[in-house]
Amino acid sequence: MKIKTKLWLGFGFLFAVVLLFGIISLYQINRISDSSKVILKDNYESLRYVSAMRLVLEEHPLPLNAKAQSNFEVYLQKEKQNLTESGEKETVAKMEQAYLRLTDQVSNSDVQDMALKDVYRQLRHIEKLNMDAIEKKNTDAEASVDKAVSYLIFTATICFLLLLSFSVNFPGFVANPLREFSTAIKEIAKKNYTQRVEFRGGDEFSELAVEFNAMVRQLKKWENSNLAKIQSEKLRIETIIQQMQDPIIGLNEKHEILFLNRTAEEVFNLEAGKVVGADAVELAKNNGLLDRVMGTSNGAKPMKIYADDRESFFQLERKEILVPIYDNQQEMALSESQKAAGEVFVLKNVTQYKELDEAKTNFIATVSHELKTPISSLKMSLKLMNDQRVGELNEEQQQLVQHMKEDCGRLLTITSELLDLAQVETGNIQLNIVKSDPRKIAIYAMDAVRFQAEQKSIELELICKNDLPRINADTEKTAWVMVNFLSNALRYSPEKAKVVIKIVQKGSFIEFSVKDYGKGIDEQYQKRLFDRYFQVPTDGNNKSGSGLGLAISKDFIQAQGGEIWVESAIGEGSKFGFRIPVQE
Repeated sequence: MKIKTKLWLGFGFLFAVVLLFGIISLYQINRISDSSKVILKDNYESLRYVSAMRLVLEEHPLPLNAKAQSNFEVYLQKEKQNLTESGEKETVAKMEQAYLRLTDQVSNSDVQDMALKDVYRQLRHIEKLNMDAIEKKNTDAEASVDKAVSYLIFTATICFLLLLSFSVNFPGFVANPLREFSTAIKEIAKKNYTQRVEFRGGDEFSELAVEFNAMVRQLKKWENSNLAKIQSEKLRIETIIQQMQDPIIGLNEKHEILFLNRTAEEVFNLEAGKVVGADAVELAKNNGLLDRVMGTSNGAKPMKIYADDRESFFQLERKEILVPIYDNQQEMALSESQKAAGEVFVLKNVTQYKELDEAKTNFIATVSHELKTPISSLKMSLKLMNDQRVGELNEEQQQLVQHMKEDCGRLLTITSELLDLAQVETGNIQLNIVKSDPRKIAIYAMDAVRFQAEQKSIELELICKNDLPRINADTEKTAWVMVNFLSNALRYSPEKAKVVIKIVQKGSFIEFSVKDYGKGIDEQYQKRLFDRYFQVPTDGNNKSGSGLGLAISKDFIQAQGGEIWVESAIGEGSKFGFRIPVQE
């Protein structure tokens, strides 16, 4: 008899026993389910409606507002449609009468209090009726469950005895060959290609053993040929690394140097023949540049290194080496995962880009500084033109002068922002950190934009406690950020709206926020709001700035150890905020 036939007979017997037990179990479980549904059907819904109505009364003061009344009446109607117990209909009717007295607009507070107590009393009565019903039904269900469990235990015992007898008497010729195959396969997984299996007879296991041994011989041949290929690939990769112009150093998981190219040898003043295999941590103690590189994280500022006979700038990239590992624990399937096998340090030469960036920054600073003086002179001249002692202007001329003044003011603001940007990019932010009162900073910023707010009839509301702790901040730059937030809020708010300035303490920070009720900012633009020169597309009704205000604000706040953010949704307005550490 073939193994397949014997297995079919054995599994057929198992299937019959399992099917019999499954049918009996399904029948008994269905009975238990029917018993449980009786409890969970209507009484649970009544308890939920009562809880919801009580929650409405507890969370809203008297008299109830329209929303609270609407919520209460929804659950009241659901309860009226779910009357299941004796006396529940009369109790609900009494509760409805008490609720009508409670919501009567002409009732005084005493009548409403009495009505509220009556509503609570009827709610408790409804709750008690349903709880008593649940307890009674639960008792009935438990009796049914106990009976079903007895049947299941009896059936399970019979099936267990049958399966135990089958497992003891089932031929061992299936298990033993499989165990030998399992052991052999685990040895092959460990690359032990000398492993062989031998079976006598003419069944399928003997045929499988012949094929298995043939496979092992082929694997051994493949390994011998693959080693040469790996060596060739290794040499090719090493050649590529050596020819790269950027310094590259590779470490293993023990921080031992695996490789470094010629450029790295020159920059770090190391010899590959002497340091490969050495401990990088020990080498770093006598090599300041290597110590600096190993202590620098990704995304840090470019490093200034003397190379190519001049001071050069290098951007560090650290990449973790991950290799696959296979877990072949006893009696478990192989599982693949990854583990760290070291790191690669790449220093990209960015000297050319750094020089271009510095040239751009110097150009912006120079042009902005040169433009600021003539623009200020133009603004002063336009102010003199409005003076009647110089001569009166007709209405058209006054409008032209007013537009010219607005454009000059906008140009002056842009040049000031460009100068601040140049200061930020060169790393020369001058901070005057002092103990500051958060409330005074907000009031100063509000006074700076009050005239702009009055022109659009916008209300400025300040929410702030008088006893907030002081902060360590640059008062002028922090107030500048608040003014920038307020100016943007006023620009995008409709007339007769409101802008809320809120200052609160959250942990060891004081949080400033400006909330407007304009049209809001689309989510796709929010991540780029603090990027330089980025402007949210407008419909033409609002004049856009230079796109630098929020970027400079971010740099000012981060330089003081704070954080800045925005929250907005279309149709709900925008909220800009930042937090500054509390004075220690």
